[in-house]
Amino acid sequence: MAQSDQTVSGVPGRYATALFELAQEDQSVDQVGADLANFQALLDESDDLSRLVRSPVFSAEDQISALEAICDQAGIKSLALNFIKLAAQNRRLFVISDMIKAYRTLVAQSKGEISAEVTSADTLTPKHLDDLKAAIKASVGRDVQLSTRVDPSILGGLIVKVGSRMVDNSLKTKLQNLKIAMKGTG
Repeated sequence: MAQSDQTVSGVPGRYATALFELAQEDQSVDQVGADLANFQALLDESDDLSRLVRSPVFSAEDQISALEAICDQAGIKSLALNFIKLAAQNRRLFVISDMIKAYRTLVAQSKGEISAEVTSADTLTPKHLDDLKAAIKASVGRDVQLSTRVDPSILGGLIVKVGSRMVDNSLKTKLQNLKIAMKGTG
């Protein structure tokens, strides 16, 4: 089943492993993955949803009823919806993003792939994503399951995480390094 990997450990790893095993039994691994990716996209786009998920002020019942309505609108159903509701019921919703990331890692491992996370300042085109997948595959020698995030604060460039390795080629980091270097010369 799940290999012992730091990316699937702790509470998120346990929840993701349980969900992955249920999805395998139900033969819905890809559907659950798509639903979770859809939910993660909603989280990334909405500050209000992110606040609902992270804030301990909301009761579990309030979170569950709000999430049911949101997931119904987004077409998220069955196992993924039950998983999200269970995380809310158990007051573990604040780590749902880590659970989704761990689930992706388990899916990638089961397919013999490696998962990578790419953060960019703007949405990447399908051609850029294909080129990036090819470059990562050439580097690591395995197929790549890519998840993307948009973070305008990095200004430009990319941050690529593959396993425990990270390459930060963002403009923000380069400017910070230049600022530090210039302070040292004065």
